[in-house]
Amino acid sequence: MESVIVRDPAIMSGEPTFRGTRVLVRTLFDYLEAGHSMERFLQGFPTVSREATLRALEEAKESLFACH
Repeated sequence: MESVIVRDPAIMSGEPTFRGTRVLVRTLFDYLEAGHSMERFLQGFPTVSREATLRALEEAKESLFACH
């Protein structure tokens, strides 16, 4: 399965973004950290789908808990 998180030096200086958008993945975490809901994030960034948001969270979780 293709990652929904991409790093492209030509897009947002290589910061991780949601595939096909210029929305930084960091923005999702900033929203959640501030106590906002995923719904509020999705309303603010309609180019990011609910599925992509959930997959990005799952990818981050898998990366965090991956065995080294």
